[in-house]
Amino acid sequence: MKIGILCPYSVTIPGGVQGQVLSLARALRTKGHPTRVLAPADGVPPDAGVTPLGVSVPTAANGSVAPVAPDPSAQLRTMRAILDEGFDVLHLHEPLAPGPTMTALLLNAVPMIGTFHAAGDSSSYRYAAPILRWGLRRLRHRVAVSPDARALAHRYLSGEYELLFNGIEIDRYAAGPVTAGDGPTIFFCGRHEPRKGLALLLEALQSLPSDVTVWVGSDGPETERLQAAYAGDRRIVWLGRISDEDKMARLRGADVFCAPALMGESFGVVLLEAMAAGTAVVASDLDGYRNVATHGQDALLATVGDAAALAAALRRALDDEQHRAELVAAGHQRAAQFSMDLLADLYLERYERISATRS
Repeated sequence: MKIGILCPYSVTIPGGVQGQVLSLARALRTKGHPTRVLAPADGVPPDAGVTPLGVSVPTAANGSVAPVAPDPSAQLRTMRAILDEGFDVLHLHEPLAPGPTMTALLLNAVPMIGTFHAAGDSSSYRYAAPILRWGLRRLRHRVAVSPDARALAHRYLSGEYELLFNGIEIDRYAAGPVTAGDGPTIFFCGRHEPRKGLALLLEALQSLPSDVTVWVGSDGPETERLQAAYAGDRRIVWLGRISDEDKMARLRGADVFCAPALMGESFGVVLLEAMAAGTAVVASDLDGYRNVATHGQDALLATVGDAAALAAALRRALDDEQHRAELVAAGHQRAAQFSMDLLADLYLERYERISATRS
């Protein structure tokens, strides 16, 4: 089966949807199915199986900034790729995002399945629902990655959405090089914007011992302000954007991975990645994170937006070695339930079903 996976976001910019798309494509190829990712790319694509559709334009969305490509040239490349490749099925991630996925809906040349990732609220869904519902009728099957994502889609768009989890490539995270910290080490890796909670983590750090180090990966609109505000704190190591390989090595070497997000998380993939790498997880007690983590069992979940509660959870994870080991062991077992290999099999069953109904 020849599969095309469309991503509306630039695959050269780190993001949850982009990571799912690239990982799923690798898993499908491993199973013998030729798979291409069609997506914007700002620079050299991270994978030989990517067809770049043009550069992205930063666009405000869901409390973040989405790197989408809504320009006409990107849509022409999308149509050409779909028509030239002869795909048996198209898999659209975030089908209603402006750009390639919406263009594929309008073209309607191949049986399509759509996966919805967004949670919380969406002004575009709210104001453009009648038009969007018309486009969604062209999907043969709809999937949501979490109850929160399904609730958002159903609220504005109606219809039925099957729940299928996000997946992780267990083996890539479980083994490989290790970048160890010098003393107790906390790792944060996410866009530096209010909803990801980096400012909250740095506030909590002020209550932690002087020997604790925080690795801060990635960048964003808050980077300069936070670097200036904490310029005198030598415990903070600003890494900037890092490769997947560096991220995995630091996950394996850190004592704790911290995800202090404040909102807008539909599914805790970053938590599963840390669990698979053998790192204890401290995160905010968000609905999206509770999809994969249970407080006190495989993670410590702190009250959302509460710096004191976050500091207490981090202190417990760092100081109580036995409990940290228990969290890591339970995390390994939890991560195994979200294997990308298993998810690829589930999607293949659905691809085969919708392609069999091709008119």
